[in-house]
Amino acid sequence: MAVIHVPRPSTRKVMDPNRPVSSLLLTQVSHLQHAERRLPLRYRTEIYTHAIRTEGGAAGYIREVTEAIHEAHADAAARRTKRGRRGLQIAAAAEKSKRRTAEKKTTKSAKKKGPKKRK
Repeated sequence: MAVIHVPRPSTRKVMDPNRPVSSLLLTQVSHLQHAERRLPLRYRTEIYTHAIRTEGGAAGYIREVTEAIHEAHADAAARRTKRGRRGLQIAAAAEKSKRRTAEKKTTKSAKKKGPKKRK
């Protein structure tokens, strides 16, 4: 297979924090704003997304929301493991249900006849 060499992009053209934000970044900001609304209040940012006009502003908002989502997920996972340990201990302490076996069951006709007599 032939190797295709791709030149590295110049760093000046790749990221310019003062460049006007593109529609792709605005769409990503909109999606993250939707995800942020689902977070508990203590994890939400105070950034007004309609004021984002540059790539640098979009990058800052994306970074903060992503960190908040990761933090909320880590806290929820820690709470789940604490609850899970107690739940397992309770479930393990439960008694097994007692079931009748086929040997112990008697039919109505056997009860009516009474015990067998020996000759």
